[in-house]
Amino acid sequence: MSATMRAARMHAVGEPMRIEELPVPEPGPGDVRVAVHAVNIVPNLANILNMWTTWFPHSPLPTLPAIFGLDPAGVVEAVGAGVQAFKPGDRVYVNPGRSCGSCRSCRNNDSINCASYAFAGYFGFSPTALDLLDRYQGGLAEYMVAPAYSLVKLPDALSFNAAARFGYLGTMYSALRKAGAGPGKTILINGISGTLGIGAALLAPALGLTHVYGTGRDKDLLDQVGKLGGGRLRLHSLDDGPVDEWIHEQTDGYGVDIYIDALGPGAPHETFRAGMRAMARGGIAVNIGAVAGDLPIDIHRMMDQQLRLIGSAWFTSGEGQAMADMVEGGLLDLGPLEHQVFPLEQVNDAIGGIARRNGGFSNFIISPTATA
Repeated sequence: MSATMRAARMHAVGEPMRIEELPVPEPGPGDVRVAVHAVNIVPNLANILNMWTTWFPHSPLPTLPAIFGLDPAGVVEAVGAGVQAFKPGDRVYVNPGRSCGSCRSCRNNDSINCASYAFAGYFGFSPTALDLLDRYQGGLAEYMVAPAYSLVKLPDALSFNAAARFGYLGTMYSALRKAGAGPGKTILINGISGTLGIGAALLAPALGLTHVYGTGRDKDLLDQVGKLGGGRLRLHSLDDGPVDEWIHEQTDGYGVDIYIDALGPGAPHETFRAGMRAMARGGIAVNIGAVAGDLPIDIHRMMDQQLRLIGSAWFTSGEGQAMADMVEGGLLDLGPLEHQVFPLEQVNDAIGGIARRNGGFSNFIISPTATA
């Protein structure tokens, strides 16, 4: 193989990425080298590139210049010393979550709460994340190095393009698991037609969900979403009235057992609060969409109704493997995703074009193996 590879690197916040020739990375002990076939471009990547200090003032970037790319999928090309469960030729998704392995949370098998947790190819959650960010670069390159603990084995039936969507699917899957989603539970998804929210519609059959309520504004998109989930979905446009009033009408005043908010930064706080008011006694709310800012909540009502509100930031490689197994078992159908594939040289065009997407159905992919 060549000693160099093509990679897209960001040199400064606010500047386009540059395509460069770099040395092919060597896997260290416990690491693997992956030949990248697909990388998902997340909808808010343009904000990372252009408005980092405004959107994420307390989250470190990798030392620039750096290779970004959050959700890669490809083929194991080489393994480092001590790697036993993976071999060259394995098809994999690379979970970008990186943990130190030695802090109290890591030693307690709680890697997502690692004191130095980082998203390789994206950003870190604390100042001590910088070492992991610099050691493990992102997937916008022909090759990347990743720790073996981050890998998910992919069945042949799961394409690299669909697997590269696992970041958003996994975020929803983990939130549903934390909330105890399953048969008999009623669930409300705020923003079900978006990139995060549509995961609930796709996952509903695999989890045995029978009553999934979803909101959005675009009625055409909601009509598309309504065709998913095997008749389990009940959908409502926010233009047709408050979500809490609709939920109480739908549930005879009872409310929903689980409320998951998948709305992003900039979404109206009232929509989030209406979701909280739609919860049944003993219900749980999970925020995964990053609604930002201080939010007034009726704490007294939360006490009286024994309500819970938690945040859920990501998912584990084990949860990613469970989703891959669902695909292999025919329980999770990712066929509705609409892949828009760009070669590496068009990475800046892809980032700028995400605004022209078909809601959560669109799956923007950079493929280093594609040609312009």
